[in-house]
Amino acid sequence: MRLVFAGTPQAAVPALEALLGSDHEVVAVVTRPDARAGRGRTLTASPVSQHAQARGIEVLTPERPSDPDFQARLRELAPDACPVVAYGALIPRSALDIPRRGWVNLHFSLLPAWRGAAPVQHAVMAGDEVTGASTFLIEEGLDTGPVFGVMTERIRPRDTAGALLARLADGGAGLLVATMDGLADGSLQPVPQPADGVSLAPKIEVADARVRWERPALAVDRQVRGCTPAPGAWTTFRGQRLGVLPVQPDGSYADRPLAPGELAATKREVFVGTPTGPVLLSDVRPHGKRQMAAGDWARGVRIEAGERFTDE
Repeated sequence: MRLVFAGTPQAAVPALEALLGSDHEVVAVVTRPDARAGRGRTLTASPVSQHAQARGIEVLTPERPSDPDFQARLRELAPDACPVVAYGALIPRSALDIPRRGWVNLHFSLLPAWRGAAPVQHAVMAGDEVTGASTFLIEEGLDTGPVFGVMTERIRPRDTAGALLARLADGGAGLLVATMDGLADGSLQPVPQPADGVSLAPKIEVADARVRWERPALAVDRQVRGCTPAPGAWTTFRGQRLGVLPVQPDGSYADRPLAPGELAATKREVFVGTPTGPVLLSDVRPHGKRQMAAGDWARGVRIEAGERFTDE
């Protein structure tokens, strides 16, 4: 089939590469416009755009998929289907109707669970033991379309959202190719999603990533891992933001109980109190500085007795 692939972040690149290696023809790529990134705020092409350009594939970067010029070019390309992975914009009906077999999304959850922009982060934060990926026919609703196929993936005890997403991106690439194969030979028909088991996964904002030390240690652990690497868990110490990397939820500190958010440092370790016991910090990222071991940070700031992370 003739395909126009839509995707933006690094997580979409394995699927694009798998389609390029398949029997299908990727005639163009649709991705979000260049965005400012890094400390210099330099305009940077998306990972999908960079990958497509390196392979000599036409790249389309409409401000919105509703743009008439974009839709006119899409009609000229005459794709049979448009596979999508984390494109980052809603597709209007006028664009959905252009490919004869529709737009097929690879979504990183077992639908109807975790519909929305951040399924992997929410699965980790919720403490799910199993997740996966689904391919489905895009409708105008939010991830509501009928499903073509699924794959499952176990969530490991120390998985961050980033590590889990990388595995799902690799495994999901094969699922997307298999879905395109099934559409091409007519062997695959989508099945409506069940009405039960629906959950939503809205985008994780920076405010959502502030660590809530008043929660149990396991919840703190899941929140931090779910926000790693993006948007990055954080807390406040002496009025400045401090990035928090994954913690150990079973830290033992026998000197005395620690109140939620209260800090205690030994020669090499830093503990933070929660209602169910302390957690052990691993690495931290002070505001404007590089990531460092929590013990090195503690020696530098010289934590005083009774000091704690705050909600300010």
